[in-house]
Amino acid sequence: MTEEDEAAFDEFLAARSTALLRTAILVCGASASDAEDMVQNALEKVYRHWPRIRHDNPEAYARRVVVNGAISKARRRKVLQEITFAHPPETPVESPDLGLRDVLVTELRKLPARMRAVLVLRYWEDMSEAETAALLGCSVGTVKSQAARGLARVRARMENLEGASA
Repeated sequence: MTEEDEAAFDEFLAARSTALLRTAILVCGASASDAEDMVQNALEKVYRHWPRIRHDNPEAYARRVVVNGAISKARRRKVLQEITFAHPPETPVESPDLGLRDVLVTELRKLPARMRAVLVLRYWEDMSEAETAALLGCSVGTVKSQAARGLARVRARMENLEGASA
């Protein structure tokens, strides 16, 4: 790799590694250390292919590696464990919505890996349906149906939690 490529990769790493870690934590539904491993793996692949992908969209490539890795890992495990972690990166501790955020993240972890990936990419990462479909390698219709079903499950569980606490 040339010095110019090295410098460009270092800039990418400094600018986007925190965002990739946040995405990994949410999509993987895993502990911070598992998410860090997933990001490290993605960055290793980005580095190996940097001269080829640096002028395209290296962040999208890295995000896809993270999402695909999370889905593959969930398929291998078949049974997702509920895993706790502290607050996601870049979350101010004094935020008044931390309780709600914790409940939503907990409910998000209970969803199947692909459905969770759709919800995180669509609503947390604010990607369009087409971008999400391209990243996951599925149709826009699949993204729409997975998002609708996932939101319905989370809403139903949230309503059950509200009914139980009242």
